[in-house]
Amino acid sequence: MPSRRTANEGPDRTSNPSTGGKRRAVRADSLHTGGRKKLLPGLPSVPSLVGVAALALAVAGATISQQPTVQPTVPPVATAGDVQKVTNQASVLNAGSSTWSGSALDDRARAVSRDSQREALQDAAVAELQAAAESQAKERNAALAALAASAEQYADQVAARAAERAAARAAERAARLWQLPLPAGSYRLSSRFGECSYLWANCHTGLDFAASSGSQIYNVAAGVVTEVGYEGSYGNRTVVTLPDGTDMWYCHQNSFAVSVGDQVAAGELIGYVGSTGNSTGPHLHLEVHPGAGDAVDPMGAALVRGLQF
Repeated sequence: MPSRRTANEGPDRTSNPSTGGKRRAVRADSLHTGGRKKLLPGLPSVPSLVGVAALALAVAGATISQQPTVQPTVPPVATAGDVQKVTNQASVLNAGSSTWSGSALDDRARAVSRDSQREALQDAAVAELQAAAESQAKERNAALAALAASAEQYADQVAARAAERAAARAAERAARLWQLPLPAGSYRLSSRFGECSYLWANCHTGLDFAASSGSQIYNVAAGVVTEVGYEGSYGNRTVVTLPDGTDMWYCHQNSFAVSVGDQVAAGELIGYVGSTGNSTGPHLHLEVHPGAGDAVDPMGAALVRGLQF
């Protein structure tokens, strides 16, 4: 490898005869210049400053040339291809949007359909429950109506039995209660039970009601007519037998108004006042024979049954 040579090496100056004179001239100039004195000691020479400035400018230019050039942003001009691309993209977006929209509508429709079916099922369940409730109400109303009819029928039966019992009690009271044989104020008691007189063969066995001839005689107590006819000293006599077996004798009648076997109530007409038989004037001779036995005081028997002659 050849060795480097510097500018001061001797061979370069002497090896080229064509340039040897110039070099010597430069050297002489240099020597001539180097002999001058500097105006401002300590500062580099003007050529040095010029060289430094040139070097600095070269470095700055290289640096600026290496930096990228910033070009102003200019909107690109849309071409037909760009418009087509945008259209295609819009079409794709629209297709995707329409697909999404259709899917959303389908989902919404299915949701609405499910809601409608749910509501329909709920309505059907409510209608079924309502129909069942109405059916039960009808059955209950029918049962209540039947029960009411049965209760009414039972009430009628109870009322009928109560009426029958009331009638029976009324009959019993009527049988127990006696009535006057003649209207009040139309008679006077002329003889009482147990009195004794020459007019009678024995002591008086009844109660005499003196009244006008032909006056109506009423039955004292309810019973059955068992005898109607003339009976010696008693004259025309009617016998009424009460339910308890007591015989009531109505004597000295002018005429009869009933026949044997008749059912007669208390207060019913049975004959007329007369003076037949052993009698001194028109009057009703009334006798009471409990159990068809001996006579008792009619006044006492009437008082027991709520009647006072």
